[in-house]
Amino acid sequence: MKEINRLSKLRATVRIPGSKSITHRAIIAASLADGRSVLRDFLECEDTLFTINALREIGVQISIEGNDLKIEGRGGKFGAGPIRKEIYLGNSGTSLRLFLSVAALCRGELLITGTERMQQRPVGPLVIALNRLGVDVSCIEKDGFPPVLIRARGIPGGRVLMDGDQSSQYLSSILLSGPYADRDIEIEVREKLVSRPYVDITVNVMKEFGIKVERDNYDSFRISSGRKYRAGEFAIQGDVSSASYFWVAAAVTGGQIITENIYPHTTRQGDIRFLDVLGEMGCFIEKGSDRVAVKGRSLSGIEVDMGDLPDMVPTLAAVALFARGKTIIRNVPHLRHKESDRLHAVALEWRRIGGRIEELPDGLIIHGGAPLSGTDVSPHDDHRLAMSLAVVGLRVPDLEVRDKHCVNKSFPSFWALWNSMREASGGLGPSHERVDRVLGDDIFERNHL
Repeated sequence: MKEINRLSKLRATVRIPGSKSITHRAIIAASLADGRSVLRDFLECEDTLFTINALREIGVQISIEGNDLKIEGRGGKFGAGPIRKEIYLGNSGTSLRLFLSVAALCRGELLITGTERMQQRPVGPLVIALNRLGVDVSCIEKDGFPPVLIRARGIPGGRVLMDGDQSSQYLSSILLSGPYADRDIEIEVREKLVSRPYVDITVNVMKEFGIKVERDNYDSFRISSGRKYRAGEFAIQGDVSSASYFWVAAAVTGGQIITENIYPHTTRQGDIRFLDVLGEMGCFIEKGSDRVAVKGRSLSGIEVDMGDLPDMVPTLAAVALFARGKTIIRNVPHLRHKESDRLHAVALEWRRIGGRIEELPDGLIIHGGAPLSGTDVSPHDDHRLAMSLAVVGLRVPDLEVRDKHCVNKSFPSFWALWNSMREASGGLGPSHERVDRVLGDDIFERNHL
């Protein structure tokens, strides 16, 4: 159980760890490259370790050396395995979906599975698309859901129609492994593609490793066969999604914070647009070349389409509790298939503390200004709910978050950094974790953007 002590003044600087989304994709590209790659400042968390271990299972040599990841790429060639090898990916939907297409490049039978919750998360459109590209892959228990069995013998290639309204990771999976298909791959996306910025991350990582994707906006993509990723060094920038919890800490307390290792003008991480949402709600935003400053001011509710920013929905829901008027969040039905049913889980837990919230089929309506009281709350084993509830606890006394360690999925150092932020602001009580670097109250004056 994690008690979140109330904080009335916030003034601190936090350096944000590497991006989870970029780390996943860079690990795969480096593993498919021919030769040694070094990933600088990669994110070591539960999800990325699942990706690493899966690739080790098919013969990729990967070593962790401090903040660097060293990978001996196999050039897309993986030897024959046993009659059947089982690869367990926990509840990392990103790992499972991105790895499925890599697994298809192997030889032999691979059973890809995960937790009970993973087996409730859809993967059908990716399985169908791989089938149409000539891969022998099937869902062996429930149609459209893991466990997935691949009788791997490569990806023949060709043209495929793919549904894009559930997850962009289906598309990213085929893009990443596409250069090693027997023939060119052409993908036409049906329906509106959700989470589009994550596809931009995929395409950019591929470009950094020497592969260009031909595309027509988000409607069609083409990957030429016969090319190989180029091994090399790759620096991974800070995770914008992780930075968001510190931004909204400033928003709800009326304080001010600087997040370092964030590149607002050049990043391909779509969640950087969450700064625009906070600005619309009333926050003061300042962007530097490698950092972002946020200062909280009086907050107003907004209506916003979060279809391209789905991971930011619980974060926005936390801010909305303290904004004047109502906040309407729309176009995120795919949030029901994350680590939890995030729409239902947010509605349930926010109501437990007194929040006025309506659950929609594709979103939420949050009425700000309701009287709130602390109690123990559950993150539903969902890292993003746990971190969003930490934000709520800055304003609501006696709030306790159960199962706090679920943040290890994406942000193992979250609670330590959270407490360093509080200590820098003079708001940390006894018996809390510490980190080596603690910054003083004058941080905003000493760090000019």
